[in-house]
Amino acid sequence: MTSLKGTIVFVTGASAGIGEACAEAFAAQGAHLLLCARRLERVQALAARLSQTYGIRTHIGRLDVRERTSVDAFVAGLPEEWKAIDILVNNAGLARGFAKVHEGDFRDWEEMIDTNVKGLLYVTRAILPSMVKRGSGHIINLGSIAGHQVYPNGAVYCASKFAVRALNEGLKMDLLGTGIRVCSVSPGMVQTEFSEVRFHGDKQRAAQTYANTRPLTAEDVAEIAVFCAMRPPHVDISEVVVMSTDQASVYHVHRTV
Repeated sequence: MTSLKGTIVFVTGASAGIGEACAEAFAAQGAHLLLCARRLERVQALAARLSQTYGIRTHIGRLDVRERTSVDAFVAGLPEEWKAIDILVNNAGLARGFAKVHEGDFRDWEEMIDTNVKGLLYVTRAILPSMVKRGSGHIINLGSIAGHQVYPNGAVYCASKFAVRALNEGLKMDLLGTGIRVCSVSPGMVQTEFSEVRFHGDKQRAAQTYANTRPLTAEDVAEIAVFCAMRPPHVDISEVVVMSTDQASVYHVHRTV
């Protein structure tokens, strides 16, 4: 088991859900945190709490991963002591809309593709050269069961997560021999803001997603990300697919009623 004490961990989309849980889980291991999200006030509150609770250093910023020039400027403008990022957690992502392709809203498609695929690429491209130069680093990509199984009305979201899976595998090939590890954590149903975002703020409809079942929590997923990061340097857990015991596939969820 490798200690994470003093390492620098960059978490995108850290304002809520799995991103927030990852920040807490890495902080509990003594890692210093570089946190960003679109909702800066949430990141500020999170950073202040984690610094006080765990005695770690934090550096924050407002960042929309869809904006390539902003990503490049943010990374280039990091203080010197934050430039050597040890672990990148590509967490920023979302589902938007739930419709058949021929009835879908192209604005929903663009937001998902721009965030889940292009945003992941922009951040990775900005961080990775430094890792390659140092000969060390770890990229943890947040995937989804939707990157393995397609479901009705979710074609575009699934396509974006299939892309993350392909990028994860391609990165491992590109980085072979560099000492850099690449991992994907792909959860099934997790109770976060995910469904509320997907249904454009419709809380009642979002709640139905998790009704009468026991989904994963954001903390469950974060614990797995930390576990992957703490393996010895010669061990790379390429992919973890995790679902609750009440879920067997995207189609099969046990509900008590």
